[in-house]
Amino acid sequence: MKQSQPDREVTGETATPDAGTPLAREIADLSKRRRVIGQFPVPLPRETRVLAVSNQKGGVGKTTTTVNLAAALAKAGARVLVIDLDPQGNASTALGVEHTAETPSIYDVLIDGFALSDVVMPSPEFPNNLFCAPSTIHLAGAEIELVTQDRREHLLRTAVDSLLEEAAGQYHYVFIDCPPSLGLLTINAFVAAREVLIPIQCEYYALEGLSQLLSSIQLIGEHLNPGLRLSTILLTMFDGRTNLSNQVAEDVRTHFPDQVLHTVIPRTVRISEAPSFGQTVISYDPSSLGAVSYLEAAAEIAVWGRKFEQRQSTIRKDA
Repeated sequence: MKQSQPDREVTGETATPDAGTPLAREIADLSKRRRVIGQFPVPLPRETRVLAVSNQKGGVGKTTTTVNLAAALAKAGARVLVIDLDPQGNASTALGVEHTAETPSIYDVLIDGFALSDVVMPSPEFPNNLFCAPSTIHLAGAEIELVTQDRREHLLRTAVDSLLEEAAGQYHYVFIDCPPSLGLLTINAFVAAREVLIPIQCEYYALEGLSQLLSSIQLIGEHLNPGLRLSTILLTMFDGRTNLSNQVAEDVRTHFPDQVLHTVIPRTVRISEAPSFGQTVISYDPSSLGAVSYLEAAAEIAVWGRKFEQRQSTIRKDA
């Protein structure tokens, strides 16, 4: 199968183009972006940031975004935990973490009362900085089992708070990969999180169902988790050559000017290939366009978070 042009450019599979051509400019631009992001110091948050990554539409790059942002921040020196709350277990696969039926998992935390620390495993990708609480096939039935549990919406929040209390300062970020639905698992993620990150695909129907998701976030904030906020929207599967991608990006930025990252994630072969090797694109092809884009997005999230902390600190002092 013929590989897409951007990936051939990045991996050097084509001859060096003449200077001044569009291809040469793209290569030069990517090289510059690599240098800049390689020299950029990524600030660490003063307190652990807990982000639920959610979109009820499937195929928008939700899990891909979760694991690649986590790996990018881990590469930059942050200690990151990924909680795989999707019964498909794709985040566990991408991080190279075992998640067979016998593996202690997030299911055991929610249903059997295990401590979260009992199921967390290091990712071989960055074993000192990147960790995962895996999902197993048992999680597929958890929605039904949760119905009979006391305080069923708060089970994950209790587990996360206990972990962060007993391992004070150990984690800078916790990412919760939500299933593509608005059931009890996603509600648990919203109650446990402080922030919501929504990946939005730059394709037709991108905003479909988003109003329902935003309404759910608002309801959770009003009744179960007053501190919850929509902090970040990341545009994924972007193809700058098409009018559609550019129009979707413009529409989303118009509706959410304060939440949309400047960085967009392109549609590339390397990003799609990486999970089949049990890796994120950050390790699979660190010089690729996809890896550089996720590194930039992670740096932007870190910078925005630090600015938000500073604003909140100023507000508290003035109060």
